[in-house]
Amino acid sequence: MLTWLRDWWDGVELWLTQLWFPFQFALVLMVLLPVCLGLAWLIDRVVDFVSGLFGRDRLAEPQADYDREPGTGDGVRREPGES
Repeated sequence: MLTWLRDWWDGVELWLTQLWFPFQFALVLMVLLPVCLGLAWLIDRVVDFVSGLFGRDRLAEPQADYDREPGTGDGVRREPGES
């Protein structure tokens, strides 16, 4: 069914392996560098999108934080507005 593709790929592979090594290296870089950069960009966009879906809502009430009294450094956890 895909014998034409297999035969074509064998021809490309044979041509590439018979090239002088610096040409092989340059050709691989010309192909792989843009592919890797595009893939890295795509992964970055997907991670940003997914983290935006599952991340904290920036408009929500702030979480309780560790408040330190000046000079005491007690580090007691207090709810917002509590003294």
